[in-house]
Amino acid sequence: MIQELLMTAAGTGAAAVAYVGAAARVVKQYERGVVFRFGRLRGEVRKPGFTMIVPGMDRLHKVNMQIVTMPVPAQEGITRDNVTVRVDAVVYFRVVDAAEALVRVEDYKFAVSQMAQTSLRSIIGKSDLDDLLSNREKLNQGLELMLDSPAIGWGVQIDRVEIKDVSLPETMKRSMARQAEADRERRARLINADAELQASKKLAEAAHQMADAPSALQLRLLQTVMAVAAEKNSTLVLPIPVELLRFLERAAPPPGQPERAGAGQEGQAARAAQEARAAAWAPVPPTGAEAGVPPGDAYLTGRADASGAIEDLTGTSVEPAPREEPA
Repeated sequence: MIQELLMTAAGTGAAAVAYVGAAARVVKQYERGVVFRFGRLRGEVRKPGFTMIVPGMDRLHKVNMQIVTMPVPAQEGITRDNVTVRVDAVVYFRVVDAAEALVRVEDYKFAVSQMAQTSLRSIIGKSDLDDLLSNREKLNQGLELMLDSPAIGWGVQIDRVEIKDVSLPETMKRSMARQAEADRERRARLINADAELQASKKLAEAAHQMADAPSALQLRLLQTVMAVAAEKNSTLVLPIPVELLRFLERAAPPPGQPERAGAGQEGQAARAAQEARAAAWAPVPPTGAEAGVPPGDAYLTGRADASGAIEDLTGTSVEPAPREEPA
């Protein structure tokens, strides 16, 4: 009798252990459990931890609640300004209602992928090429709104949508490169023109300043000569400007003004040279027959005038050669 009771207890315990083993389930922290009893949704969503179901009647489906990163295949489309491009993106989403994700849609991942592709094509057709290249934040927000509206009924929440790459045709790349090069050249020319305008203004101011002080031009000339002379592999040709001669003329005393004290022999030599130049440029007096002198005496008269001029310059009298009488 006792043996029968022990055997019965052992069998009952084994059955209980088998039942518990068949009914026991463990839900992980990042999962939620959805129980279906005879095909109908049963109770609330099971939370993480140990849980029990009725074997043979209940089925437990675990739903991952982590954020899913789904790449969107590259989609080819025509922008609003008639440019053919290929754009790919990535979608970040997660399940917020495990029961809705299992009941409302057959495969929520596939549904989100297809919706992302169609929305990406739509956003390409509504945007310009410049927006795809430089204003991606606005396009990302538009994609997120287009995906989040239907996905919220599937128990899925779209966290973020990012456009990864925009592929352009080679002809468009070359056109954009030429455009960028032309724009850079335009800016370079504007900068050069502005520099020339500023330089011309400064040169005009310098010219006015040198006109007020002529000696500044001579100093500038000497500075230029020094700069050129620093290079020993060049031949320097120094022209004498007219302004320098005028400066020297203004520095010389007038003919009637007495010389400065201490000028000495240098002043006398300069005055003699000036008188010689004046005599050289003076009109020549008539000689010979024009002055009423006989032709035979014209030569002697010229000799006498020349000797007088030489005597005035040197202080020495030059006697004319003796005249030979004809036989």
